[in-house]
This record gives sequence, C-alpha cells and structure tokens, in this order.
Amino acid sequence: MWMNMRDFMLRTETRKAQNTFETLTRLWRYFRSYWSVLVAVAVLVVSTTYMQVVTPDLLGQAVDCYLTPATATAFSGNASFPIPNAATRPPANCWLGAPGPQATTADYLAGLSRLVLLLVGLFLASSVLTGFQFYLMNTAGFRVLRNIRVDIFRHIHRLSLRYFSEHEAGEVMSRTTNDADTIQQALGFPLVSVVQGILLIVWIAASMLEKSWAYALISLVTVPFMFVATSWFSNQARKAYRNVRVQVGNVNANLQERISSVRESQAFGREAENIAQFNQSNAASRDASIRAVAFTSALAPTLEALGYVSMAIVAGVGGWFLLQGQGLFGTTMTLGLIVAFIAYTQRFNQPIAQISVMWTNIQSAIAGAERIFGLLDTEPDLQDKPNAREMPAIKGRVAFENVDAEYKAGERVLCDVNLVAEPGQTVAIVGPTGAGKTTIANLIPRFYDVSSGAVNVDGIDVRDVTAASLRRQIAIVLQDPFLFSDTIMANIRYGQPDATDEQVIAAAKLARADAFVERLPDKYDTLLGERGSGLSQGQRQLLSIARAALADPRILILDEATSSVDTRTERLIQKALVDLLRGRTSFVIAHRLSTIRNADQVLVLDDGQIIERGKHEELLQRRGFYYDLYMSQFRRDLDFSENGGTPVTAMAPAE
Repeated sequence: MWMNMRDFMLRTETRKAQNTFETLTRLWRYFRSYWSVLVAVAVLVVSTTYMQVVTPDLLGQAVDCYLTPATATAFSGNASFPIPNAATRPPANCWLGAPGPQATTADYLAGLSRLVLLLVGLFLASSVLTGFQFYLMNTAGFRVLRNIRVDIFRHIHRLSLRYFSEHEAGEVMSRTTNDADTIQQALGFPLVSVVQGILLIVWIAASMLEKSWAYALISLVTVPFMFVATSWFSNQARKAYRNVRVQVGNVNANLQERISSVRESQAFGREAENIAQFNQSNAASRDASIRAVAFTSALAPTLEALGYVSMAIVAGVGGWFLLQGQGLFGTTMTLGLIVAFIAYTQRFNQPIAQISVMWTNIQSAIAGAERIFGLLDTEPDLQDKPNAREMPAIKGRVAFENVDAEYKAGERVLCDVNLVAEPGQTVAIVGPTGAGKTTIANLIPRFYDVSSGAVNVDGIDVRDVTAASLRRQIAIVLQDPFLFSDTIMANIRYGQPDATDEQVIAAAKLARADAFVERLPDKYDTLLGERGSGLSQGQRQLLSIARAALADPRILILDEATSSVDTRTERLIQKALVDLLRGRTSFVIAHRLSTIRNADQVLVLDDGQIIERGKHEELLQRRGFYYDLYMSQFRRDLDFSENGGTPVTAMAPAE
C-alpha cells in the first residue's frame, strides 16, 4: 500500500508538463529584489569575460610581434632583422608596439617581458574578480533561499486540513529542505558561470570571425556535434534529476513515518518489514541518483574529446597553409595566428563543457523549483471570501441548518443535519465509530466546508467571516493532544501568547495540572521532548486543557478528551472540565457518561444522520438507539461526583 502511493506520486510528478522558461521567470522574481548585487555581478562578468577573450590574441601577438622576429634576428647574427616575406612581418596590431627594423634580440625580449607581465596581471585580476562574483552571487542565492523557504512555510499554513490528509509530512518537508537547497546550490555561482560561458562563447566567436572568418568556421566545425551531445545528455539528466527529487521526497516521507511508528512496529514485531520498505525506497533513490550521475559524467569526456578534435583540426589546417606559404581566403597565415586560434578554440570549448555540467545542475534546480512552485500554486480548498469580515465577539449560539458534508465527492459523511446549541449549553454527541461525530466538530471552526446547508455562529454563516477571527474564539481538546518541544509555560501560553505567567499558572490550576508541574525539577520551565515526551498521556491532556482554559474560548470542543487516560487522571480531568465548561457553549464528543448525563442535549448520530436527540434520561426512556448504546457501552459508567471514581468503560475510540 505504501509503495503504491509513492508509485502514484512518481507517475504524477513525471507526467507534469515542465516549463523551464516560466520556472526561471518565477525564480527571477526572487532574485530581482537584489538587483544592485546582480548589477555588480554583471559588471564583473563582463570584465572577466573580456580578460579571457583578449588572452588568446595576446598570445598570438607574443609569437608574431616578439618571438618570431627575435628568433630570426638571433639566427641571422645581424643587428638588423631581414624580413623575407609578409608571412613573418610583425602584424600591425601589436598592443605594446613592435620593435623597429634595427631592434636587437634584447629589444624583443623586453617587449615580450612587458607582454608576459600584462598577461599575468590579467590572470590575477580575473581570479580576484571571479572571487568577488562567487561571493556576491552566493550571498544573493542564500537570501533567495531564505525567502523561498519562508514563502513555502507561510503557504503551508494556508493549506487546509484536507491537503495534509492527502500528502505525507515527509514529502512536504522535502519541498522545504532538499528542493530549496538544490535551488540555492545551482542558481548561485553556477548560474553566473552559465551566463558567463554563453557570453564568452559569443565573444570569442565574434573575435575569431573578425580575424579570419574562414579559419573560424574551420575551427568551429565540431561545435554542432557539441551542442547535440549537450542537448541530449542535458535532457536525459534533467529527467533523471527530477526523478531523484521525487525519490528523495519518498525517502524522507518513509523515514518520518517509520520513526514516528517505532513503538507500533516494535509492539507488533514489524521491524524487519519496516527496514525492508525503507531499503526499497532507499534503493529507488540510489538507482535514480546513479542514473542522473551517469548522464552527467558521460557528458564531460564526450565534449572534451570533441574539443581535442577541434584543436587538432585548427593546428593541422593552419600548419598546412603556413608551410605551403598560402593564405586562407585572403587571410595571411602566421604562426601567431595559429597559436591564437588554438587558444581561442580551447577557450571556446571550455565554457561549452562547463555549461553542460552546470546546466545539468541547473536542470536539477529547475526540477526542484517546479516542485516547490507546484506546492505554492496549490490553492487551499478552504479560503476566506474576498469580502469576509472579522467575526465579532461570540456569544455562543451554534446552529446547523440542513448540513451535508463530504470529504470525497459523492461520499456524504453528514446528511441533512440540523441542530441548535444555545449560548452556554453543553451538547453531547454520541454514536458508533464513523457516524460523523468528529465531522461536526470540524465544521464549527471551519476546518472543512459544508457541501450544502450552513453552519451559523450567532446567526453568522462561518463562511462569511475570516477563519482566523472565528478560530480565535474556539478551543479544541483532542484525544491525543499535541505538545511542542518547548517549556510547559510556552505550551500552555500557545493559545494566548500575551498571557502573563500568573495567568498561565491560574489556567494550569483550573486544569488540575499545577500539582504535577510543581513536582518537576524546573516546574513551568521544564523543557518537553517531541510531542511532550517525558509526560504521561494524562499529564499531556491536562496541559492541553490548561491551554484551552487560558484561551478563554466562547465555544469549546472536546473530542474524546478522556478516553486514553487512567481512572485517577480522568477524575482530575472531569473536575477540570466542570469549571472549563461553565458558561461556554460546549460540544462533547463520545465523552464519559458523567458529562453526557449532565449535557443540556444529547445528539445521537448514526451513518451521518441525527437519529435521536434529547436529554440523557429522556433518551433512555424511549428505549431506542441510545438506550441500546447505553446498555452495551455505558451501563458501567458511574458519575464520579456520586460514586468516587469507580473504574469506567470507554464508549468508543475516536474517529
């Protein structure tokens, strides 16, 4: 079952239409906030690219302006240099000036030394400026990474509960961690390298064509093959890296689920099965990564081989024309020109290989960005209306009017439900598992929307007000309360952040939690573990009740609040609930008999419909569904206030 879900996710992910341009455009919206940094990087890119373009030309000048004439002078033994033909004549574009006809070997060496110093200066300057590029672009990349993660986390909090019931936490976490990291790693300096590589290719090609268009075309004869190889390997690598992102998400989801269920796996002896399932997902991630690396690794040597072929062609063709003393379509062939074109070809091929390698990383980042934007584009199925207003102070009247509800289209969970709870009333909701009790509780704070009908609070449809303003006035105590890895004080204060320490302690006393908290070494400053580990189930429940009490809600929902605690703790919780329920509109789901007997009305649900309603005694006298339920599940329940806490029998597990 677990693997079937992931197979579906994988098929869905790889079927999605991919739009590289759109993804890069959306990423640009994040980077443009740092336009000043990008402008500085652009200036540095142009500067360093220029330095790389002029270097081959300077190497050619070193040969034609200084080395060739100096060598001829040294061999002639004369102070003057005889120029036999135009092929050995120093070109007119010697940047540092060519020595005159009467120049000695020392004059040529001096000029060569100045040219070498210029080359060294260019190399050093290029290295320093490249370092600045690296620093500035990665600084912008880390800032963009932070902004993307903030947007993801903010959007996650906008999504409704339905989304999280359909997507595993580990898979969502992977979007925030692995995919976001991939974007930063690829779209920082690697992106600059790709842009600079493209600029360098264009600039070098233009320089080569300017010097000799025919020789340039011969030098670039292997370029089409390079682009074909780059395109094919990059496309394959992109698909592979997209698969890697999916498989890494699967590993995270599997790991999170298996760690959370360690107790259950040990209790049922399923450790071996869990390990096997994790090995399976881990192996899939391994295979996907190997496939991606295979395409990436094969591209570089392919381009390198084509680069060597190109250099051989340049040297061979140029050498042949030079030895023959012939020009090439009007271009005088010199040794310096051949050296320059060999250097041009080498520098031309380097960015192609660099772009191909970097581009596969960028493709991986684009695949991760597509997954992130897919999450950010997920519209919450529950949103505030454009004209939604703030919910005024609630008095506590709750009314369901012909309510139908469904989690999946066509599968109704509630059918034509009508109920009214007046301010301050306690409404008990009972029924077998799956009857729809928790669904009623979820509709009041608008965790889900009704399919038809309306849920009104104080005569206002909950869909007409902002969800946040509604939920601020409602508190929920669940069967399995969630506590954060924080202090007890912070956990109780969670529902009322501006509460004072005295108010927190007062709420803990009302919930009967103060007694066990005071026995802890650090009392209210005790740091809890994950989900409140270190405390018993009952102690976590008491803290949850204290948190609800501190929020001082007008509407209170108790969903199986005592079904998982021992008798002694339940007695404490019952006493706390007496104070907590007083004066509030309360909905008590499948609670103990002591609370149900004191409820102002009892709603009996079966198959999504209210089949009986009334007070406890009235329903017993009718000898209907509630009577049968009572006789089978409640008859040994006794009111703690009258019988001193005799052991009880739970009604039913939470839905």
